[in-house]
Amino acid sequence: MTHPFHALAGQRLDIPFVKRRSGALVFVCAYGVGRSVTLPQEWTDRGGEPGGDRLAVEGLSALRALVNALVSRGADMGGGGS
Repeated sequence: MTHPFHALAGQRLDIPFVKRRSGALVFVCAYGVGRSVTLPQEWTDRGGEPGGDRLAVEGLSALRALVNALVSRGADMGGGGS
């Protein structure tokens, strides 16, 4: 587990099987006695390098654009926005 903010970060987990969810690979990982967790590939050493920041600038910029579009749409519909 390489995701820096996950409770299991840094732990090595067994992967009984892999599946696709919404077109992306996810790993069903076993830990503890009879416990499992499903993790996206990006959160493992089989994905890319993990980011050091909880929120990336690109994601925040996209979120701001979405909020602006929604507020603008509300104003156009007479909702007034913010």
